[in-house]
Amino acid sequence: MIRTAKVAFTASRSTIDALFALNRFSAEVWNMCLAEAKVYHQQTGQWIGKTELQKRLKRRFPMHSQSIQAVCHKYLWARDSAHQARKEGYTNVRYPYKQKKYFNTKWAADGFTIHPNGRISLSRGIWEGKRQAPLVVRVTQLPAGTVKEIELVYDRGLHLCLTYDDGKKAPNPPGSHTCAIDPGEIHTLAAVATTGDSLIVTGRKIRSIHRLRNKKLAELQRKMSKCQKYSRQWKRYNRAKQYLLSKSKRQLQDALHKTTKQFVEWVVAQQVNEVYLGDVEGVQRKKKKKRSRCHNQRMSQWQFGKVKKYLTYKLKAEGIMLHKREERYTSQTCPVCGAKKNVRGRMYRCSCGYTQHRDIHGAANLLSKVLYENQIQSLPFEIQKPTYLRIA
Repeated sequence: MIRTAKVAFTASRSTIDALFALNRFSAEVWNMCLAEAKVYHQQTGQWIGKTELQKRLKRRFPMHSQSIQAVCHKYLWARDSAHQARKEGYTNVRYPYKQKKYFNTKWAADGFTIHPNGRISLSRGIWEGKRQAPLVVRVTQLPAGTVKEIELVYDRGLHLCLTYDDGKKAPNPPGSHTCAIDPGEIHTLAAVATTGDSLIVTGRKIRSIHRLRNKKLAELQRKMSKCQKYSRQWKRYNRAKQYLLSKSKRQLQDALHKTTKQFVEWVVAQQVNEVYLGDVEGVQRKKKKKRSRCHNQRMSQWQFGKVKKYLTYKLKAEGIMLHKREERYTSQTCPVCGAKKNVRGRMYRCSCGYTQHRDIHGAANLLSKVLYENQIQSLPFEIQKPTYLRIA
């Protein structure tokens, strides 16, 4: 299976400077993509294609040819993604337009060499008829597997992001049961399986990280607003701000990995072969009701996209497929009498006597839509008391 790993490395000062220069050259490639695409559209009235764009940028920068092509591919992907989003109604999405000072440099399989002693040679290609000397870095721990790509990234220092194949194949599904997930901001995952068991993985740890980050970030930004931009004091505050953002990013990533791992372990124990995840895309952009600033902040920081991404590859490693499912009215509809009611509090209570935890209620109704062709009705089994899990 294809996996990624971000690793630290050591190198000489001259090599570090050359790596920073490569990221500046990559930014120039990106800026040139914007310019060439604009000129091509003005001349022909059409969008520039991959072949023509790569042809126009060939041999114009002191970089490996595949590194230049990788930037072109990222530009084309960003342009096509924006076009698709606008077709789906997201008219506020803009096409790529921003000039960049730094951009990640990528090497494909032909652009680097990994030596047995942990050294990695990064090619800089041919420039002005001469092959440039490769940049050599040293990595203490490499992941077990075949490295396919290397990307030079910056996170309070340069790191290498390795894309590698670990050589493992996905096993057969552990069983034949089905599971549905109701994602949430308070409880990250609430799930019901056809075995009758239910699970709630609380997201209070993730919320606490967000709250602390927002509080400290507001303090720093308030102090920075009183300083002259780029002054020594402003730079001190900015370094503290970048440290805070980097640390909280790692904490959130760790919390999401632990949360999704707990869910996958539960799913395997339930012998599930298919998981359906409620599609909540767009909920953070609803404007029908006026919301408080705090509510809007929580919605904008809800990382349901990353949860789906982590679940996809973790479940795939166990031979389980993940599907997105439209979840309209699953939180409001009573599965017994069909009445619709807006929920207040953590319990869903209907006048007919039906009572259930609101998140388990949503997951159960989503499972009902899966089993009964988009119909919400009572499940043919009794839902057991939910198991609560939380990360340390």
